[in-house]
Amino acid sequence: MKKILIIQGNPVKESYGEALAEAYQKGAVSTGAEVKSLRLADLDFNPNLAGGYKNKPQLEDDLILAQQLISWADHLVFVYPIWWGAPPALLKGFLDRVFMPGYAFSYKKGSSLPQQLLKGRSARLIVTMDSPYWYYSLVQGKPGHRMMKKSTLQFCGISPVKITTLSQVGKADDEKRKRWLRTVNQLGKQLR
Repeated sequence: MKKILIIQGNPVKESYGEALAEAYQKGAVSTGAEVKSLRLADLDFNPNLAGGYKNKPQLEDDLILAQQLISWADHLVFVYPIWWGAPPALLKGFLDRVFMPGYAFSYKKGSSLPQQLLKGRSARLIVTMDSPYWYYSLVQGKPGHRMMKKSTLQFCGISPVKITTLSQVGKADDEKRKRWLRTVNQLGKQLR
C-alpha cells in the first residue's frame, strides 16, 4: 500500500488549493493508498530560520510531526500557489525549518555534494498561478518550480518530482476549475 503525504502550502484557508488537495486525496484513497495530510496554515511554528543552521531554533511539535510524516511517506504531494514567482513565504519557511541538515541532507567531509537523506520518495507539485504559464516559463524562467524541484526536493534525494501547473486560475470559469479537479483526482488514482 502506497503511503502519501499531502502538504497544503497555501496560507489562505478555503482556497481553491484546498479543493485540489481534497480531489487528489479522494483519488488516492479510492485505490487503497494510505493518505495523511498537513495544512501549513493550521500548524504552530515560526517560519523564520532565525540564527540559520549554526544556531538552529528548536523544532516545534508540529514540525517534529511533519518530519515524522515525511519519513513515513513514499510520495509527497505539495499543493500551493505561486506568488511573486515562488511559493508563499509560509511554505518556504516550512521547508527552511523542516528540511534541516541531519534530517533531509548532510555533508560529508571532503565532499562538496550532500548526502541525500530523503531518497526513496517521489513527489508531485500541484501549483496554481494567475500568470500565463508561457510568461512564467519563458520570461521568468520558472523560478519557483526550479526552487522546489531541483534546489530543495531533488537536493535531498526526492525523485522523481513531477509538476502539474494550473495557470491563470483567477480567470478560470467554473467548468475549467471542475476539469482541473478531475485531472488532479486522476493523478491521485494513478498515485503520481
